Order: sequence, then structure tokens, then C-alpha cells
Amino acid sequence: MTVIARRLAGHLARGIVMILVVATISFFIVRSIPGDPVAANVQKLIEQGMAPEAAEQATRVLYGFQPSGSLWQQYTDYMAGLLTFDLGQSVTHAGAPVTQVLGEAAKWTVLPVLAGTLLSFLVGIILGVYAAIKRTGKLGDILAISGSLLHGVPQYVLGLLLSAIFATLIPILPADGPVDILFEPGFNAGYIGSLAEHAVLPVLTYALAAYGGWILAMKSSVVTVLGDDFILAAELRGMRRSIIFRYIARNAILPLFTILALSLGLLLGGAVFIERIFNYPGLGLLLLDSITMRDYALMSGAFLLITAAIIVANILADLFYSVIDPRVRGGEEVGA
Repeated sequence: MTVIARRLAGHLARGIVMILVVATISFFIVRSIPGDPVAANVQKLIEQGMAPEAAEQATRVLYGFQPSGSLWQQYTDYMAGLLTFDLGQSVTHAGAPVTQVLGEAAKWTVLPVLAGTLLSFLVGIILGVYAAIKRTGKLGDILAISGSLLHGVPQYVLGLLLSAIFATLIPILPADGPVDILFEPGFNAGYIGSLAEHAVLPVLTYALAAYGGWILAMKSSVVTVLGDDFILAAELRGMRRSIIFRYIARNAILPLFTILALSLGLLLGGAVFIERIFNYPGLGLLLLDSITMRDYALMSGAFLLITAAIIVANILADLFYSVIDPRVRGGEEVGA
């Protein structure tokens, strides 16, 4: 078995254990929330004339676990369903499977998060290099200050500011929903254009929220690389500045690829605030609605999906870094 395969197997094993632990914690936390819609649904069906046993069975089908059993029995039923990817049925979506509801919401979260993160990453690393090289000049100071300011502003504040400016003061962009209802869904110019127009503010919010971290991290990494011996040797040999610049950027960007993969997973959790502001029907808004409506199955499924995304991003970041950095790969081969 190769070194990468062994690392992948180890990461997968730890990831599965972590997902099961999170599923356990989220189950008991969700069950401890005041208000029990499961018991309320059983009582409602009984009042409508249904036998208690039939009411419990109907509610079990609806929620995905046994409402009248002990907490341990409910937990074992839930975990058994989890192993077969059966997360129960959503109360707030007419009994639709939770996996289906999550899948429909995920597309509205993944695409804006991916677009915003990649945009901020590209802009941040380019400006971060210049901020490090020009750190003694005004340009370096301006870039560093812009990164520090944006890095300290919460996502929801940026979202509210962008919405107030571009949707209210200067109403040039929509800030409510993912698409204009006037357009027929499908692969046509009007619908696609409306999707893109409605996505501008959420994507811009994600990008600005992450930009500060990228430019500061890249600047710090470049400054560290500038002190390495191979850069000094290249300068003493009289290499062109463009070649030295490529050496600096290539070595300084390696640690940031790990952060990039992790940020994609973490931003799924941060989407709660942005999707609430822009009424975007993604995982964040779905999670908020499920908490408000006490939709246990959907709430647990959303927590689990966000956690799984972070764990998978962590695994991919570690494996990707092992592949692109020959120093790490060489150390693993020597150790093997």
C-alpha cells in the first residue's frame, strides 16, 4: 500500500468516527431543546381518532425514530438509519426525506461559497505577494490595512452593508431570493441571467469576508520565504526578478492550499447569516428554519452534513498538501 493510500485510509477511519460522534452529540442536543413536536404530533393524531399504536407508528414514519420508546431506543433507531443514509423525514417539508431536502438546499450554498472563496483566494494571494514585497512602501501599507480591516468585520455585517448599499441606496442588484420568479426555470438566458444577478451580493459577501485572511496569510508566508537561503542564493547568482518572484510565490502559496480546502468546509457553517440576509434557500437558511420549527430530523441532518463537509475538507487538504509539497512527500517516503 502506498503512503498516500495509507494516509487516506487513516483519515477515512478517523473521519467516520468523528461523524458518528457528532451525530450522537447532535441527536442528544436536539432532543434536549424545549418543545417536543414528536409528542405533540402523536397527541394530535390521537385526538383525531387514531389509535395510540397507529399514531405512534405514523409519527415514527414521519420523524424517522420511535417517539414512544426510551431515549436510548430512539438513539439506536436513529443511528441504524444513519448507517443506511436514512435520516428520517422532514416535518416542515410535507414528509419529504431529509436527504432529499438537504440535497436541494446544498446546491444553493455550495456554488456561491465556492465562487466567493475562489475569488477571494485568487485576489488575496496576488495582492498578498505585492503587500509583502512592497511592505516598506505605501502600497504595502494600504494592502495590509485593507486586509486587516476586512478580516475583522463579521460576515453578517458585510452582508448587511452590501445589501443596504447596492439594494437600497443604489438599487442596482437584487437582495431577496435566488432568482426572479418571472423567469421560467430552465437553460435559458433570462433564467441564468437572473440566477447570476441574484448571486452577486452573496458571492461578494463571501469573497470580502475571506479576502482579509488570504492577503494577510499570503503576506506572512511570502515574508518568511524571502528569508530562505535559496532566495538569497538566487539573488547572488543574478537571476531575473521575474524568476525569483515565481520561486517566492510558488513556495509561499503551498501552506495556503490547506487553508483553502478547510475554508470551503467552514464557510458552509457560516452561510447561516448570509443566507438569512439575502433569503437564499441554502443549508444555512434551512438550518435556521428547522430550529425554529423544531424539525428534529432536518436539524440533525443539517448539522451532520455541515460537519461531514468540514471533515472531508480537512482530509482533502492534508492529502492535497502531501501531493503538491515534495518536502512532505519525501519525508513520508523516508519514514516508510
